[in-house]
Amino acid sequence: MKLSTRNEKRISKHKRVRKKIKGSTERPRLSVYRSLKYIYAQIIDDSTGSTLASASSLTMSEEKSGDTVEVAKKVGEALASEAKKKNISSVVFDRGGYLYHGRIKALAEGARAGGLQF
Repeated sequence: MKLSTRNEKRISKHKRVRKKIKGSTERPRLSVYRSLKYIYAQIIDDSTGSTLASASSLTMSEEKSGDTVEVAKKVGEALASEAKKKNISSVVFDRGGYLYHGRIKALAEGARAGGLQF
């Protein structure tokens, strides 16, 4: 089966990565979704299927304009601060089938700067 669209290829890569990456109660999964306009990140406990913390550039109204890489870094920092409030210090990073480059890398570096370990 030939995958035609970019998103279908990304979803295929994401499924392949998700076979190996599982979030637990001790180390939940930091999942990233990148749209053309916004970037979303959430911390998920896969054993219960619940979202523990989330942040996105959509909810950060004051950060909508400007460099998308800088906004992604601020989203990572916001997610890390929300995770700290819920006593989450260590996570497993799920890049969602995207390359570890640009906005994805900036979000990860922002989360690390905020205190998350992965």
